[in-house]
Amino acid sequence: MIIVGELINASRKNIATAIESKDVEAIQTIARDQHAHGADYIDVNAGVFVTKEADYLKWLVETVQAGVDTPCCIDSPDPKAIEAALSVHNGTPMINSISLEKERYEALLPIVSETEFKIVALCMSDKGMPQTVDERLAIADELVNNLVKKNVALENIYVDPLVQPLSTDVRFGIEFLNSIEIIMKTFPGIHTVCGLSNISYGLPERKFLNQTFMVMAIIKGLDGAIVDPLDKKMMAAIIAGEALAGKDEWCANYLAAYREKKFEV
Repeated sequence: MIIVGELINASRKNIATAIESKDVEAIQTIARDQHAHGADYIDVNAGVFVTKEADYLKWLVETVQAGVDTPCCIDSPDPKAIEAALSVHNGTPMINSISLEKERYEALLPIVSETEFKIVALCMSDKGMPQTVDERLAIADELVNNLVKKNVALENIYVDPLVQPLSTDVRFGIEFLNSIEIIMKTFPGIHTVCGLSNISYGLPERKFLNQTFMVMAIIKGLDGAIVDPLDKKMMAAIIAGEALAGKDEWCANYLAAYREKKFEV
């Protein structure tokens, strides 16, 4: 499972404060903690600062990578902000995200074409949020094929089928799960990723729902997630889910986690 640490996001009040005050130690501490708990990428998002997003996103990348040897997931729909962040990024970043929304698509496609970037392909179009498997697959098919035509390797594409709240439609959970399964089967070698916590919006015991949904998604083929790696129960659920899905040879990761007392949560 590819883990993208979600905590350096300006929508969180403490992160917004740290960004505005250029608090290097605060940002680097969070980055180091996420990396130490299993994050493969550190998400950086400064989207609440609309007029300063490019400058702040660039600062975040520099600050994070000065503190930890981990690539960033550059999280913005603004191509100018992404280009600013890319100008200082070391190694191969993840770009979150390109979609079929016309303005966003046309602006970002030239930036990601013919690169080795890891690219989140979000199942969203100008028609709005997809609700069914077929709607998600149609968007994914167009996005994936267009990216491949622009010399983006299939294994560098991470399709995000878009999680929507179960509280607004009881079908949204199963439609998402079935979308993961069919996307993974339709495009062998591709990856899937999501910000999973939206599934529980508006419902009680959100963490419990999120953990359960994560295991179900792993069984369907999900191999990437934007999560809080400091959430011990979620990380334990991921380890257990991968073992149950047959993705952990000889249960080696599960047994290692047991020895390291990662299930004592």
